[in-house]
Order: sequence, then structure tokens, then C-alpha cells
Amino acid sequence: MNTLKSLLLIVLIACFVSCSKSSPDPADETVVSEADKKANLLFAGDSANDILSNEKFDKMLIEIAYVTSFKPTESAMTQFINYLKEHTFKTDIQLIYKELSSPVEDELTLKEIADLEAKNRTAYTSGSTLAIYIYFADAPAEGDDLEGGLVTLGAVYRNTSMIIHEVTIKKLASKSSSISDSDVETTTLNHEFGHLFGLVNLGTDMVNDHESQSENSDGELAGDNHCNQNGCLMRAELLFGGSSGKSIRANSIAQYEAGIKAGCALSGNSVLNLLQHTTAKSNAVAVGLDPECILDIRANGGR
Repeated sequence: MNTLKSLLLIVLIACFVSCSKSSPDPADETVVSEADKKANLLFAGDSANDILSNEKFDKMLIEIAYVTSFKPTESAMTQFINYLKEHTFKTDIQLIYKELSSPVEDELTLKEIADLEAKNRTAYTSGSTLAIYIYFADAPAEGDDLEGGLVTLGAVYRNTSMIIHEVTIKKLASKSSSISDSDVETTTLNHEFGHLFGLVNLGTDMVNDHESQSENSDGELAGDNHCNQNGCLMRAELLFGGSSGKSIRANSIAQYEAGIKAGCALSGNSVLNLLQHTTAKSNAVAVGLDPECILDIRANGGR
């Protein structure tokens, strides 16, 4: 009888130990989850080679988070995917859409944008899949001046994070009878993703020097991570508003907020002027990378 009791006790202890091991500690799960997120919390351009080549990741998962009624057009997303396949070796690219309620803000600061991402993002880099997060907002960027032409259409602020101010895109496109929402969306998406490619000199080294310069916060000329070649999608005038003499620099590259740096903030009127010029010349809206930018990304693992 004592032998039987001893055997039962051993079985019960074994079962308890087995069950304890098969049930992970919630604290451990949190640590792993936070560790996984770190790969998506780097500076813009830091993952250029990972995006361009298939050396580490052969799949790309793009989470499109959008406020209700501000979903990007199908046409823009199709052209965007074609752009990615043209310049990267990623052929397995998946889009997932997540509809969100409005944060009810008159404008969005970088800190607020990052906080919204932390709250809503679900796709993170894992295994052989590189994850990208793009947020289509119903609020403009902080400090926008629509009447003065100084508006931000989009910005990259981390290595896999981007915001598109869809509300501003719609307002801007409505000012032209020949330019659609899709045209402005496509140009904005492709330009900003060019920075995630590491352009210009933002994680992808230049084969030949073609980085434009502008005044930094100290009043000195310095590289601004944009191209100095005519007709290029990464042209500096798209950021700084052309030759109008006005600048949105204070709202873009030089701005730091709670440790977050915006790699670029795209100027609205400059994009509109570029699209109208391209349409007038060829009756088709198509703004691409110039040979120097293409040479750079090929040297860093792209097509």
C-alpha cells in the first residue's frame, strides 16, 4: 500500500512539473515581444540593405493602418508595389490593412505619431519576413500652412515606419484638375520609401556624390539626404519647397522629438508642381529615381 502511494505521489509531481514547463511565463513572453520590436525601432535608412536585398529577409509584410475614410487608393498601392519590385529583390510582398478610429487631433507631432504606432502596430520583423508600418492619417503635420504652400505630405521617422498625411494629400490634389489623389499618394509613398532604401546617403553609401546641401540649424551648409539631379524623385526641392525661399526644414530633418528623428518631410506644393510638369510633358504621371540613385541602391543589394 505504501508502495502504491509513493508511485501515485511521483506521478502527481511529474505531472505538475510537466504542466509548469508547458505554460510559459507571461513575463518571458513580454521580454521576447519587446526584443522583437527593437529591430523596427532604428533610424530611417538603417535597414536599407535588408529592404533592398534578400540576404536576410526574402519576404516583406506591409501593414497599412488607416483612419476610417482615409484608406489609400488601390491604384496608388498597385504602383507602390510595382516600385518596390522594380528596385528590390523582394517578390513576396504582402499588404495587410487595419482600419483605425480617428485620434481626434488637429495636428500630429512626431511623438504622437510614434505613440499611435506603438498602440496600433501589429506587424514586426520576424524570421525571414521584414515588416513595414505605414499610417495614413486624418490629421496634418504639426506646423502645416496650407495657404502658404508649406505642408507635409509624408515622413519617415524610423527604419520601417512611415506616416502619410492623407488628409493633406486629398486637399492638395483637389487644387488641380489634372492631378488625382492616387498621383500624389504614389509620389509621396515612393519618395518616402526611397529614404528607407537609404537614399540619399542615409544608410546607402553614394557611388558618386550627388547629395544636395542646405543650411543646417547652425546656418552652415550640410548634406540633406536628398538628390541634386534634375527630375529625380529624391530631388531636394520636394522637401524644401523649391525656389520660393520658404522652407519647412524646422518641421523635417532637423527635428528631434523624444528621441525620434524625421528623416524627411515632403513639401506639398513642390510635389504638385512636379506632377503637373510631368503630366504636361508626357501626358502621364511618372516620377522615378535618377541613374545616380539607382546606382546607389544597386551597390547596396538592390536591383
